[in-house]
Amino acid sequence: MGVIRHVVCAMSGGVDSSVAALLLKKRGYSVTGVFMKNWDSLDESGVCTTEKDCEDAYRVCQALDIPFHQVSYVKEYWHEVFSKILKEYERGRTPNPDILCNRHIKFNHFHKYAIDSLGADAMATGHYARTSQEDEEVFQQTHLAPPTTLFRDRFEIRNPVRLYKGADVLKDQSFFLCQISQEALRQTTFPLAGLTKTFVKKIAAKAGFHHILKKKESMGICFIGERNFEKFILEYLEPKPGNLVSIEDGAVMGTHKGWFTLTLGQRARIGGQRDPWFVVDKDTVTGDVFVAPTTNHPALFRDTVGTDRFHWLTIDPPPELIKTQMMECHFRFIHQMPLTPCTVTLNMNGSVWITLSQPIRALTPGQFAVLYKGEECLGSGKIMQLGPSEYTLQRGRERSVTAAPHEEQPTPEPAS
Repeated sequence: MGVIRHVVCAMSGGVDSSVAALLLKKRGYSVTGVFMKNWDSLDESGVCTTEKDCEDAYRVCQALDIPFHQVSYVKEYWHEVFSKILKEYERGRTPNPDILCNRHIKFNHFHKYAIDSLGADAMATGHYARTSQEDEEVFQQTHLAPPTTLFRDRFEIRNPVRLYKGADVLKDQSFFLCQISQEALRQTTFPLAGLTKTFVKKIAAKAGFHHILKKKESMGICFIGERNFEKFILEYLEPKPGNLVSIEDGAVMGTHKGWFTLTLGQRARIGGQRDPWFVVDKDTVTGDVFVAPTTNHPALFRDTVGTDRFHWLTIDPPPELIKTQMMECHFRFIHQMPLTPCTVTLNMNGSVWITLSQPIRALTPGQFAVLYKGEECLGSGKIMQLGPSEYTLQRGRERSVTAAPHEEQPTPEPAS
């Protein structure tokens, strides 16, 4: 009889991770379920949802007759995720907590705990995503030393594991895994890779997991839940009141409690207006937040973004990008938004410029620019710079047209 592989499955108390653990057991693996506690708080009604989720995860492990563990990363989440999120908001950016949580907690601390402390051959999660390797290949992976230079030695022989979209197009979660390490990816299996959410629910019902099927799907900030964002953020950051200023004529349209309570593209609360107004820009020096009328105002649309050093899931940039410094692929910065064709330019410091085939609404600094080539998720970089808006370009063209007649006046002919 062959060796029985040990897989540690991250359990959230939800349908997806519960079915992932069930499928792993059915495949004959020795499975351990682990619940992560990453946040200490009550929900809006004063109920600690973490305890309920932990109890639900425990009940699933009991039903499956597999060991159950709890691990707390409250301190790590605070220092490595939440503190960084607060700093980003203060700088006028809008971070993505779910991507940061996966990078720093689930696919870093939890990954190390599963492999090093529990002695697992691999870890598993309930994400709807696929990789380029079969389960048996996951178990054969060895420790991968991180690169010591910007890019790896081009003569080194390597076969990186690639991340692909999940089979369920509507549920695909590769977007949220765009910042995880190659080492964690090499030692992770996604049991739901080829399944749809509908089928996963059927498996859960057949297994008798009725207590989790009744639960509403989590849509809030990772481990913080669904709550009033302004109220929540003002518990941690001092209010910094400022003006809501019209991008068109500089008129003060209203006030806000802090630029960090607002994000680009969001509706601004301005009374007495016939049409809704939307946030189009921020000035963290003056505290002004610029607003414009209508949801599709040209000040909301841009077609160029610049990132910080790009995180390639395979460690190195694609060969064609290294060779020519340019590459065609697809872009998104919000989960489930349609992919947009783009051209990527690689800079010497590892950052990239992304030029989109068409302007996109509310491109937001602090969010992640995630790139795809076909089914493969290539990685991501944090958006640090935005190109000019369509409104800025329109005004520039109008000024050029106004100035042109004066510039093109013919020189008077000399009198004969």
